[in-house]
Amino acid sequence: MAYAVVARYRCAPADADAVRAALLKAQAASRAEPANLMYEVHAVEGEPGGFLLYERYVDKEGFEAHKVAEHFKEVVVGVVWPLLVERTVTFAEVL
Repeated sequence: MAYAVVARYRCAPADADAVRAALLKAQAASRAEPANLMYEVHAVEGEPGGFLLYERYVDKEGFEAHKVAEHFKEVVVGVVWPLLVERTVTFAEVL
């Protein structure tokens, strides 16, 4: 069953350009993963430093593989997460 992830990130407005660039790099690499069906990065309207990510994988195992991918550890964990002031993630099975 397909698996979806919705992440909401917020960073200081001064860090928004760095986070945006890193998220777009992560998007390109994640879309090349065999289990990835969709990876979209959105800037939240009216919220400087606000980002919304929508990810979809063939199954939960595909998402688990994503979390251990080198690009995820390098870009998301290493660059994006340290710059965030808020991070919420919702996981869902696609009906």
